[in-house]
Amino acid sequence: MRHLRNALICGFVLAVLSVASLLVGATGIGLVSLMSDPNAWEIFLISRVPRTAALIIAGTSSAIMGAIVQRLVSNRFVEPSTMGTIDCASFGLLLGLLFAPNAAPMGRMLIAAASAWIGTAFFMILLRTVPLKSPLMPPLLGIAFGGVIGAMTSFIAYRFDLMQSLSAWSTADFSVVLKERYELLYIAAAVTGLGWLLADRFTLAGLGDNVARGLGLNPLAVLAIGITIVAGVSGAIVVTVGFIPFLGLVVPNLIARWRGDNLRRSLPLVAWLGAALTLLCDIFGRLVFHPYDLPIGVTMGVLGAVIFLGMILRKFGR
Repeated sequence: MRHLRNALICGFVLAVLSVASLLVGATGIGLVSLMSDPNAWEIFLISRVPRTAALIIAGTSSAIMGAIVQRLVSNRFVEPSTMGTIDCASFGLLLGLLFAPNAAPMGRMLIAAASAWIGTAFFMILLRTVPLKSPLMPPLLGIAFGGVIGAMTSFIAYRFDLMQSLSAWSTADFSVVLKERYELLYIAAAVTGLGWLLADRFTLAGLGDNVARGLGLNPLAVLAIGITIVAGVSGAIVVTVGFIPFLGLVVPNLIARWRGDNLRRSLPLVAWLGAALTLLCDIFGRLVFHPYDLPIGVTMGVLGAVIFLGMILRKFGR
């Protein structure tokens, strides 16, 4: 009965935020205008519905990818942005823009995913070769690695006058989402669903190679599948709407404090909180300087930084 009540509360909160996301914007849309004004109905279908769908998919996928990499690395302070995945995806996108400027969105996504896969695999190899004396070592190594890739990307983008494109990939902004310009996110949703199905294997792989082999798993194969899933989802999100900061870091940590480390059991709540936080931050960004939009990369960045600092101070201040 308690689980049913919690599920109803979570569903109600997500439904309220989704309706608010559909109705809030520079152009006021209400039930009356939808029934009487053809222009309002057109805006609703072309802009509001795709934007809300993109927010839910990107928020859910980003949060679940954070939970998966935290299990694979066995460290709560990593996510795709603190292990170089996002920087490598942006680097691949930039190379694709330079050498294949007429590539279709699907081609750009594949280039970004391939680059993200190579970078993430390199980071995993780095973790296995460097002695880790502190839980902060993996994210610090990842940030340093991502910083090197990011510096190379910025230098190349500056030389070829592509800094504006680079900024769009690194700062999420859903105001650009329109019908027929966000459908790549459905691929991210499908790949995220695959990660959900394999959650138990990622949990076992996170217990260590010896434990995984003892339970009949090939840890390197599970790691390769996990990297492929994370790289594919990250590439699709970066190409479509840009990276949402801190979401994959704070959401799995908040849920883990409540429901523990079992990935299978915590993933529904991780998905719900990821979608809810993304909707909430985007709605706030639309209201704070109405009728102008504040990118979710800014609002989520501020909120995520505050939550992350609070978690660090609580962990190391004991």
